[in-house]
Amino acid sequence: MSDILFGQSYFLRFDQKLWQAMQPYPPLGTLYAASYLRQRDYDVALFDAMLAGSEEEWDQSLIRTRPAYAVLYEDNFNYLSKMCLLRMREASFTMIAMAKKHGSMVILCGADATDHAEDYLSRGADFVLLGEGEATLGELMDRLTGKTGTAFEDIPGLAYQRSGEVHRTIRRPDLRELDALPFPARDLLDIQRYRSLWMERHGYFSMNLVTTRGCPFHCNWCAKPIWGQRYNTRSAENVVAEIRSLKDQYHPDHLSFADDILGLKPGWLERFGECVQAEDARIPFKCLSRVDLLLRPHEVESLARAGAQTVWVGAESGSQKILDAMDKGTRVEQIYEARRLLKTAGIRAAFFLQFGYPGETRADIEKTLQMVRDAQPDDIGISVSYAMPGTKFYTAVREQLGEKQNWQDSSDLAMLFHGTFSTAFYRKLHSVVHKEFRARKAWQELTGPIQQGQGQSLKGRARSALRLIYNLATLPFARLALNRLAQEPQNRPVVVPHMAHEAASNPTPQDKG
Repeated sequence: MSDILFGQSYFLRFDQKLWQAMQPYPPLGTLYAASYLRQRDYDVALFDAMLAGSEEEWDQSLIRTRPAYAVLYEDNFNYLSKMCLLRMREASFTMIAMAKKHGSMVILCGADATDHAEDYLSRGADFVLLGEGEATLGELMDRLTGKTGTAFEDIPGLAYQRSGEVHRTIRRPDLRELDALPFPARDLLDIQRYRSLWMERHGYFSMNLVTTRGCPFHCNWCAKPIWGQRYNTRSAENVVAEIRSLKDQYHPDHLSFADDILGLKPGWLERFGECVQAEDARIPFKCLSRVDLLLRPHEVESLARAGAQTVWVGAESGSQKILDAMDKGTRVEQIYEARRLLKTAGIRAAFFLQFGYPGETRADIEKTLQMVRDAQPDDIGISVSYAMPGTKFYTAVREQLGEKQNWQDSSDLAMLFHGTFSTAFYRKLHSVVHKEFRARKAWQELTGPIQQGQGQSLKGRARSALRLIYNLATLPFARLALNRLAQEPQNRPVVVPHMAHEAASNPTPQDKG
């Protein structure tokens, strides 16, 4: 029997596209919360939905651990949790009901629960943690277990029901001394299962970690229900100590940084590179950044020295008009220059692309496609604009939203507001862009020199040839279908939101291709 059973409702199995891609990462936010409470002398257990088959496994975990408290603590470092996919919301509601059936008190934390606390409370949750949850959860647990007599209304960052009404307490200040947090409780995971899945599918084992919380920039479509505009960072020394620990305990071949922006604080990347070298902690990694932060050669050199293998950037669009409408704060030419500097440093550059922003025309789309052809990124991820509560974008299109306001899963790509083109058009555009990109990459692989360890063996070239043939054969038909869909009448007005232009942010990725 455990005091607390932690879980989360993001089931990789319920997201078919990402299940097929099979690049699973454990729920960092959940593991931080478990570690935080364990440091406060609570006995904790973990149900990891990431690799579970269904909610029934949560039910079995409840039977096995018999927790007094069931805490569904969503991974706020997972962009899909932030997007609040409908299938995962349904899973959360099911998991609440199961926990209540077994007599557990239920506590929720996450972006969707913060935005829609009333919905979760009405489904049986006893408490919802608003925003960043560790400190609020610690205070709440101390109150519930009788360690303190603090009134619920005096615990910041809390929502609960009383006499049929939902009460929300004041916002809790975010944690600023992140170095004081214990490392995520990875010992609660089935690490071997993660390793086996990665090795079987990709031939290497990747683990995730995070160095910061929040993002200080202002993309008008980027929701920030947890940290708002605040941005706090761990010291380079603390991060490298965790990497060294991962290297000694789990021997990963690769790391993935879940930060919205890695190394924004001046001088952080340089210090990070120095510490990595001093502690012999270099492991190849991928991360996210902004194109305007990559225009300083010394920053790119620091990334390379620390082990950066791939840097994803929010290119979004090849049309300056659209970047300005998004309040992106970047310029198209900066995308090209960042790509050039990364390539010079031996770092792969990957572009997030976003289509469907209000006011985008077919000409704007073609500018984006030409940017991809010219800049030749090493990878791309495609999404369509997605209105999330708390953003200026959401406010501007709110009256256009219908009953469905969230995607079912990450491959949905539905236009939820009155866009220039239909959902069918953007789904076909996703296919066209990928077919063209994959055909070009396959040609480059076939015509490039054989490099051991880079997927360019004779067997690899055979696969490249098959991809080239398939994509070249199907691309013309996909383009014809796209052109037909572009001619279909929408019968709905295209509304361009009027939003003040502010500084912009690196996007929270909505789709990794």
